[in-house]
Amino acid sequence: MAITVSLVALFGLVLFFLLRSKSLGYGSAFVAMMFGFYLASTGASKPMNELTTAVVDALGNL
Repeated sequence: MAITVSLVALFGLVLFFLLRSKSLGYGSAFVAMMFGFYLASTGASKPMNELTTAVVDALGNL
């Protein structure tokens, strides 16, 4: 049975819990979020998407 989870929702949930447990400050969360947006607009976005897809496929085959 394949379960598909949106990685955006997953990372958002992790970020929420890090902020709630005060393991991560609001400034750090903002910097991490902005880094993700800027990374998505560079040439590195295609290899990152391919890597994510490969990891999700590998986890699905376990």
